[in-house]
Amino acid sequence: MKTNGQKTQFLKRLCNEQGIISALAIDQRGALKKMMTQVKGEGADDAEIVAFKRIVSSELTRYASSILLDPEYGLSAANDRASHAGLLLAYEKTGYDASTPGRLPDLLSIWSVKRLKEEGADACKFLLYYDVDEPDEINHQKQAFVERIGSECQAENLPFFLELVSYDAQIADAKSKAYALKKPHKVNMMMKEFSNPRYGVDVLKVEVPVNMNYVEGYAEDEFVYTKEEAIAHFKAQSEVTDLPFIFLSAGVKASLFQETLRFAKEAGSTFNGVLCGRATWADGVEQYIAQGSEAARAWMKTQGRQNIEALNRVLAETATAIEIK
Repeated sequence: MKTNGQKTQFLKRLCNEQGIISALAIDQRGALKKMMTQVKGEGADDAEIVAFKRIVSSELTRYASSILLDPEYGLSAANDRASHAGLLLAYEKTGYDASTPGRLPDLLSIWSVKRLKEEGADACKFLLYYDVDEPDEINHQKQAFVERIGSECQAENLPFFLELVSYDAQIADAKSKAYALKKPHKVNMMMKEFSNPRYGVDVLKVEVPVNMNYVEGYAEDEFVYTKEEAIAHFKAQSEVTDLPFIFLSAGVKASLFQETLRFAKEAGSTFNGVLCGRATWADGVEQYIAQGSEAARAWMKTQGRQNIEALNRVLAETATAIEIK
C-alpha cells in the first residue's frame, strides 16, 4: 500500500515486527454492558466498564501490536497500554436505531478525527453496517458518510480503518442458515465497494466470508458450503480488494477463530492480521463481575494471555505482512 510519510509511520506503529496487525479490540460499549448485565443481573455502571477496559489494556497489550478503544470509556485504558502498542480509536456511536430502516450510522458528537489524533490515536476506526442489496436511497447515504470520514482522515494524515459488518434487511438472524447462504455475496461485494479510492480507506476490518459453523467438516449438523465452496469464497474475498484487510472475531470462541484463520490460509487468503476482541477476553467478564478486579487481572495474566499468544502463533503462520511504502 502507498501512503504519505506521516500515515506510514502511524501504520507501522499498529503492526508487529513482521508487518502483521495483531491488534486487540475492546471498543465495545453496548455489547460489553450487556455481557456484564447478564452476569451481574442488573445494569453495569460506567465505572465498571472503564475499569474492565483498563485491566484488559494493561495486561494484554503486552502481547498485541496495538489496541482498539473507544473515547467514551477507553481513554484511561489507552494510557495503560504497553509502550510498544499502537492505538486505534473508534469514531462511531455504538449500535444503531432499530426503529429506523437501514441501520444508519452516526458519529460521536463531541469527537472529530482531529480530536482523536490529539488523544494519541494512530488510526481512526469506523464501524458501518452494510447490506449491499438494500435500496440506493439507504446505501448512498452510507457511502457519502464514509466519504466524509475518509476526507477527514486524509486532512489529518491519519489512517482510516473501516470496519464492515454485513447483514440482510430481510433476515433477522445473522447466524441462521438462511443468512449463511447469502453471507459470501454480502461480505465480498461490500469489500469491493469500499475498496474504491474515493472513500479514502487505508485498511478494511471485515468478517470472514462464510459462517464456519456451516462449512463441511466444521458444521455440527447440516452444512451449506462444501469445503471447496468455502475455499473459493475466501479466495474471492482476497481478489475483490487491493487494500490490506484484517479479520474481526465476531464474538466466536478463541479456538474456532484460530481454526478459521488456518482455514483462510489454506484457502489462499491474503489477510493481513486481526482486530480480535471477545475471542480473547470475553470469559474474563464473568471473573470481573463475580470476583472483582484482582480475579479478572489474574484471568488476563493466565487464560487471556494464553488466548492472545495462541492467536499470535497462528497469525505468524497464516497472515500476510502489509507492505507499507
